[in-house]
Amino acid sequence: MTPGSLLSDRLVAAGFIRPAVLMRGLQLSRPSLGRWPVSLVIGLSGLLVEPLAWLQSCLLSRRIRRVQLPEAPIVVIGHWRSGTTYLHQLLGADPGMATARNALTVAPHVALLLKPCLTWLLARVMTRIRPIDAVPWSPHDPQEDELGLARLTMDTNMAGMAFPRQYLFHFHRSVEHTTRRYERQWLQFTRLTWLHDGARKAELLIKNSAHSARVPMVLRHFPKARFVLLRRDPEASIRSLVQVKQRLGTLVGLQPLPDVITQVEETVAAHRALMGAFEKSRAAIPEGQLLELNYSDLVSDPLAAVQRIHNHFGLPGWQRAEAPIRERIAQAGHYQADPVQLPAAAEQRLQQLLEA
Repeated sequence: MTPGSLLSDRLVAAGFIRPAVLMRGLQLSRPSLGRWPVSLVIGLSGLLVEPLAWLQSCLLSRRIRRVQLPEAPIVVIGHWRSGTTYLHQLLGADPGMATARNALTVAPHVALLLKPCLTWLLARVMTRIRPIDAVPWSPHDPQEDELGLARLTMDTNMAGMAFPRQYLFHFHRSVEHTTRRYERQWLQFTRLTWLHDGARKAELLIKNSAHSARVPMVLRHFPKARFVLLRRDPEASIRSLVQVKQRLGTLVGLQPLPDVITQVEETVAAHRALMGAFEKSRAAIPEGQLLELNYSDLVSDPLAAVQRIHNHFGLPGWQRAEAPIRERIAQAGHYQADPVQLPAAAEQRLQQLLEA
């Protein structure tokens, strides 16, 4: 990876964090001096755009507050590495579906003000594939809203990626429990999403694996929300996430990575907590507002899986959506997944924990 590509990937994944958010992170966790290049990129990029963030707020705050959001968004949930990104890409290819995209999540506090500039710039500097898993990406590709929210509040799952030696602390603080600060920023970000991508569109699409534990929060604001839960074999999902966490921690972590066995143990614990929280809140989802989808079904016949979602929720416009979704499926056909293999000791520990 060239220095330019590394800088681009760091900025897209974690740059432009608001200074107050970074300061809050430093109050909660201590960075390592050895990770100063990452700290420098994150800190300076945030300072660079902060005056523009104030300008966007001054010019557009009233418009943002007055946004009327669709009352029944589609919310894609499920543990990380369970096919949620692929499904998000397919649903997001529907021209009637508004969702968060990379051109928004990279800097939501200035993305409305600088939309043409950001899109143009990202198209020229973004690497062609995500650094964590080699999935193709672009400024227009759908992106998980947690990545954008990490620029606005430290109360996200991404805090555990920035401070990997305190992953479970941040997971417990920001995923198993939801702060009022996060809830306010999530609503703000959802309004930004609609303004950024919702022109002449009818449906709102939200994808966030951490929302598997936040179903009550989502229903509080969207009682008619429609959930799609992706399920995958826990062993495969956890193994893949450990690899992603290692890569993401190397890219944007402000602390050295813990050893891989510790990461396996923490990822297993977080998986159980996340899916356990969902099961506790399952009964709160009104009848007909939840569809469960197996990862294997999505991979083997993605068009049928997306059409099943359309039919289940009575989404309009399948005839218009089918062609671009087929095109996205064809693009994904060229994707070669990175092999996922843990060191022998870590694999043994994973098997022990899953058998317990």
